[in-house]
Amino acid sequence: MCASAAGLFGEDLLQRDYRRDRVVLVHVAAHPGSTTRQVALALGIPERAVVRNLDRLADDGLLVLVVDGETPTLRSYRLAP
Repeated sequence: MCASAAGLFGEDLLQRDYRRDRVVLVHVAAHPGSTTRQVALALGIPERAVVRNLDRLADDGLLVLVVDGETPTLRSYRLAP
């Protein structure tokens, strides 16, 4: 019983991450050039979680990272072409 409960808990966390990915993706689609902080504030999600979502979406090729040449630490995202 414990092993199956742990598996269900892990699956639940995974599903929550996927749902959050979709919410973040929709926000960036509607607000191209959004920064991590802007997404986090708009959606009420902790910034560290948003970073994971944005990185995962960029790794999957759905978003591209836009780096400002003058301020390389200011990263924003937009939909991939």
